[in-house]
Amino acid sequence: MPSDHDNNLLREGVLNLRTGDINMARHYLERALDVADDIETRTQANFWMSQICSDPLEKRKYLENALANDPGHAEARKALAILDGKIKAIDIVNPDALPDQVAGMQNAKADRFTCPKCGGRMVFDGDGRTLICEQCARNQKLNSAAPQFEQDFILSIATGKGHRTPVATKMFNCQGCGAQFIFSAQQISAVCIYCGSAHVVVLTKELVEPDSIVPLAFSQPQAAAILYKWMEKHDIHFDGAPPEPEGLYLPVWTFDLLGQVPWNGTIYRNKKTEHISGEQSVAYNDIIISGVRKLGEQFAKILPGFETSNAPAYDPRYLSGWPAVVYELAMSDASLEARKQAAERVRSRINAEKGYVSDLNYSTASVNILSFKLVLVPLWHCAYNFQGHKFRVFINGQNGTIHGEMQKQGFLGWLDDIFGE
Repeated sequence: MPSDHDNNLLREGVLNLRTGDINMARHYLERALDVADDIETRTQANFWMSQICSDPLEKRKYLENALANDPGHAEARKALAILDGKIKAIDIVNPDALPDQVAGMQNAKADRFTCPKCGGRMVFDGDGRTLICEQCARNQKLNSAAPQFEQDFILSIATGKGHRTPVATKMFNCQGCGAQFIFSAQQISAVCIYCGSAHVVVLTKELVEPDSIVPLAFSQPQAAAILYKWMEKHDIHFDGAPPEPEGLYLPVWTFDLLGQVPWNGTIYRNKKTEHISGEQSVAYNDIIISGVRKLGEQFAKILPGFETSNAPAYDPRYLSGWPAVVYELAMSDASLEARKQAAERVRSRINAEKGYVSDLNYSTASVNILSFKLVLVPLWHCAYNFQGHKFRVFINGQNGTIHGEMQKQGFLGWLDDIFGE
């Protein structure tokens, strides 16, 4: 039976370390490692041993041992990253006392894409792979970059950019005609109103940069055809001219979660109430959270349809000629939404496997977010007017899935809202 002797030794070791008695700390921690009878104690003893080591090789050994026992140990992950030079100790912040961001107006750099043959504007064709010159029709194929690996969540959340959103207005001069431009904090691309040059802003290092981008897979006429077919199918009427879909790139966060969820509750079986308990394994890949808050329920319905795991590495040329925005929901806040979604999935799975479980209690404390990506996804959007009301429609720019606000009321309208297309 496990005893508390190893934990007492661990506590004494940590206490001596904090009071500055390194020799006694080493004595107690080494003894704790020798007699540890559970993984948690062994993990903690290895981590605290790493804190008293001055030799980098010895420190690495203890940190790697700690992470072998608990891959989600945040402090060990950060300490090993500092040792490897991946982050600097000075960059680690207290999330409850973040340094102020620079607001106001900032000078920005921007990329401009012009035809090497005639100097005309090169824009992304919306076919998933081509830049095309609007003057001479010269084509430039975009090589499909390999999918981008996820970033380490624990390391990123330790730095300021994991908690920040854009606040500064950006200013730059058009490289085509010299006109001065001002971008809002969320804007990342624009077209010069004077000479038509397409620009994509280079993001500052205090923000999380996009890792991947899902290219637009079809053109504006194809998006319009999808829209009109959907409107015809659902007998949707509109006032005035037919709506025309517009392309836009929006940011989404994706998170990978792993862990165990212990749970307990009661069920009614064989005419009596039974207390049951168990543990659910959690292994979720690419839970998608919107980086913008303002697009509402219909956009939220489209999000799960995006396939982001194989999205190519971010290339600003995909944004040439297309509007795009950066996130307004910080990565730290988005991760809380991802944990909430994971918890809801666990609850649904327990009820599906056991029948309805009343008084269901569970803990996600052992669920770790291991990695994340910031991905730009393509969207076609428009609105149509009918009898004084505006209805918004969104089309997934990757696969053509469409969701829109419906005119119908009652049972048929409810069905349309549930099943989308």
